[in-house]
Amino acid sequence: MILRLWHKVAPVLSMVVALIVLWYGAAIWLNTHWAEDKAQRAGVTLTITALIADTWSQEKPKLPAPHQVAHEIWKTTVLKKITSKRSLIHHSKITLSSTLLGFALGTVLGIALAVGIVYNRTMDMSVMPWVIASQTIPILAVAPMIIVVLNAVGISGLLPKAIISMYLSFFPVVVGMVKGLRSPDHMQLDQMRTWNAGGGQTLWYLRLPSSMPYLFTSLKIAMAASLVGAVVGELPTGAVAGLGARLLAGSYYGQTIQIWSALIMAAMLAALLVGLIGVLQRITLKHMGMV
Repeated sequence: MILRLWHKVAPVLSMVVALIVLWYGAAIWLNTHWAEDKAQRAGVTLTITALIADTWSQEKPKLPAPHQVAHEIWKTTVLKKITSKRSLIHHSKITLSSTLLGFALGTVLGIALAVGIVYNRTMDMSVMPWVIASQTIPILAVAPMIIVVLNAVGISGLLPKAIISMYLSFFPVVVGMVKGLRSPDHMQLDQMRTWNAGGGQTLWYLRLPSSMPYLFTSLKIAMAASLVGAVVGELPTGAVAGLGARLLAGSYYGQTIQIWSALIMAAMLAALLVGLIGVLQRITLKHMGMV
C-alpha cells in the first residue's frame, strides 16, 4: 500500500522539486543585476554567497524566490484576520463567489446548448460555429465591454464578473457534452427505438448517463477557466477586493512578491476546486458502475 502510494506521489514530488530548483535559479539570474548595481554604488565587492543571498532577499525583486512568496502567503493568510483587507483568504472568498456563479451559469448554458446542438440540425450547423468563434476573441478585450454595457443598464458588482467567468467556462462544457451525448453507438440508439423510447427518454436514460465521463472532464477545465475569468473580470472594474485587485495593487506599486502570492493563491484555489470535482466524479461514476 505504501509502495503503491509512493509510486503515485514520487513523480509529482520530483516535478515540484525540479520546478522549485529552476525557480531559485531564475531568481538569481533575474535579480543579479540589481544586486550588483547596489554593491557597485556602495563600493562593495560581492562574493558568490552574498550575491545569491541578496537575490533571494530583495524587497522588490524582478522574480521573488519561492520562500519569499511562501512567507507572504503565510503572513496574509494565517497571520491576518479573514476580515482584513490584506488577507488573501478574504480576497480569495470574493473571487471564489464570482467563480462559482460564473461556473454554474456556464455549466447550465453549456449543457443546454449541447442538447440543442445534438437534437437540432439547425443549431448544429449555426450555433456550433459561433460557439467556437466566440473563443477566438481575447478575454481581455471582451471583459471591459461587458463591464461597460452592464454598468450602463445598472448592473454592477458580482454579476458582471460572473458573466465573464461564464463566457470562458461554457465552451469546454459545450464541446465535452456534445461529444458525450453523441457517444452512444447506433446499436444502443436502435435498442431505445425498439423500446419505443422518445427523444426525452433517450436523452435521460442513455445519452446523459453515457456523457458523464465527458461532462466531468469538461467541468474540470471549465472550473479553471471560470477562475481565470473571475480574476480578469476584476481588472477593468478597478475592484478593491479579490485576487485580481491584489494583482492590480501589486503592479501599481511594483510589489512583485504580492503579485506572485496572489497568483499562487489563485492556482491553489483552482487546484482545490478541480480536486473537488474529481472527487465528485469518482463518487458519481462508481455509483453508476463506470469505474
